[in-house]
Amino acid sequence: MTNSAWTGMVPVDDTALAVTDTGGPGRCVVYLNGQFATQTYWRRVIAELGDEFRHITYDMRARGRSRRSADYSFEANVRDVGAVLAARGVDRPLLVGWSYGAPVALHWAGRNPGRVLGVVSVDGAYPWGWTATVTPERIRVLFRRWGWLFPVLRPLHLCAKMSVEEHARSNIELVEICGALGPVLDAVTYPVRYVVATGANLGGSREEMEEMRATLGPVLARNPNIKVSATVAGNHGNMLRKDFRAVADAVRELAGTARDQEVG
Repeated sequence: MTNSAWTGMVPVDDTALAVTDTGGPGRCVVYLNGQFATQTYWRRVIAELGDEFRHITYDMRARGRSRRSADYSFEANVRDVGAVLAARGVDRPLLVGWSYGAPVALHWAGRNPGRVLGVVSVDGAYPWGWTATVTPERIRVLFRRWGWLFPVLRPLHLCAKMSVEEHARSNIELVEICGALGPVLDAVTYPVRYVVATGANLGGSREEMEEMRATLGPVLARNPNIKVSATVAGNHGNMLRKDFRAVADAVRELAGTARDQEVG
C-alpha cells in the first residue's frame, strides 16, 4: 500500500479512468459516484475524515476527466472497481457508494467478499424496481426532455459525456439492477451501513423516493450484517453537500466494526 499521493489515468478496456489517491497509511476508502456525477462530490466527506484514512476517488467512464467508451454498462462499472484497486495496489478497502455507486459497490463486494472490509451505501442500493409510474418509457421521455440542457450540465458534473439515449439506457438498467438486489443483499456477510436521505430527487417525487427507501425494511429484518447508520434531512441530490458528516460517521462506524472483526 503506497504512502504517496497520486493523480493520473488508469487504462481499462477501451478507456481510461481519472483516479485520485491521497496515499497514506490509514485504512483505504474507495468512493463510487452517483450515476452521472464525478469524484469532486466527495470532497467534503474526505475533508471531514482527514488523513486518518487513505482516500481513492475516480470518475466512471465518460464522467468527469475519464474518457469515453463503447461500454457504459453496469457490469463494466463493477469490473472497473477491481481495475482501480489493482492499479493502486489496494487490498480489502472500505467501499462507499452514493446512489448508482451503492449497487456497484455491493455487486463488487458480493463477488469478492474476502477482499472488502465493508460497504457504506449513501441513499442507494434499495431493492426497488419498476412500478406503475416508474417505467422505461417515462425515463426515456425525461432524458429526451432534458437533452437540450446537457451542454450546460456537463461542466457542472450533472451529466456524462454520453448521448441522451445512452443516459436513458443507463438509468433503465439501474432500475432493473435494483429490482434484482434482494438476493445480493440477503447474501451479504460483511458489514453494510446505509445513510438514508429524505425527500424527492430530480425525476422522482417524494412519495416515490420514500416508497423506494421503504423496501430496505425487510432486508434489515432478514440480515443482521446490514444496518442504517443515519437518516438525514438532506434529499438525495444534496446530501453529500449537506449531510457529509453523517456519511463520514458511517465510514468511521464501519471501520470500527471491521477492526473489531479483525481483532476477534
